[in-house]
Amino acid sequence: MQDLNAYYSAQFNARAAVPDHARVFTRWQKDSAHVRRTHAGLLDLAYGDSAGERLDLFPASKREAPLLVFIHGGWWRSLDKSDFSFVAPAYLRAGFNVALTNYTLAPAASLEEITRQQLRALAWLYRNAEQYDIDPRSIVVAGHSAGGHLAAMMLVARWPLFADDLPTDLVRGGVLMSGLYDLTPVQHADYVNVDLRLKTEHIGPLSPAFMPKAGNAPFITAVGGLESDEFKRQNSLIGACWSDHLFADVALPDRNHLTICDAFATPGDPLFEATVKLLESRGA
Repeated sequence: MQDLNAYYSAQFNARAAVPDHARVFTRWQKDSAHVRRTHAGLLDLAYGDSAGERLDLFPASKREAPLLVFIHGGWWRSLDKSDFSFVAPAYLRAGFNVALTNYTLAPAASLEEITRQQLRALAWLYRNAEQYDIDPRSIVVAGHSAGGHLAAMMLVARWPLFADDLPTDLVRGGVLMSGLYDLTPVQHADYVNVDLRLKTEHIGPLSPAFMPKAGNAPFITAVGGLESDEFKRQNSLIGACWSDHLFADVALPDRNHLTICDAFATPGDPLFEATVKLLESRGA
């Protein structure tokens, strides 16, 4: 068991695998602060009652444009939507609305509650689409790392069971970046599970790879070529499990677990271009 714990702790320690991770985080924060100073945005909109249930919305310049919703990572226990404002400008220029969601971080919230909060965030955006001039039929959810897990959970959600005013196809597409879709090995990463407190009974209901997709929404998968074998396995797993609806698996040979977010935000990069094509295909 100790060997297993050591293996998965190493496989999942993305920051240790990126020697300049502190510099990357500082750059993200600086660039994101600049975006919030220079772009019109509706910040800290409440989609629920708890302090963590807030989102930022950057509106497109054209009416009734599709909406890209980004869910941040950080092992469900760190980082903030404000660290990722830098992903918005390129999609705004391409003609899309962009929302970034927060959630209550573990251990203050369980992974079940964090998932429910993201369900509430997507439901809120759908219900308020007309007010913010968003096309409610064109909502695409993207997520990175732990956010990739949450984005995948939005693709398995049975929305009419969550609330009877919600359509089956509330989410029309997904972008899953360096995510976690089989939570079995997360139990063995002690430095993470000390906060998540995952047990065997949680794995099935919280592992999207073990669930059928709730509709036929297309999705993109991506993992950096410089990432660990386990992140690559997770990426291949979800693509294989939901292969009928795989829009693209984007190869990023020179990206690591953090710089994949830069690829997502950079025009001309294959991941950005694939995401734009997915968004365009979802337009009504």
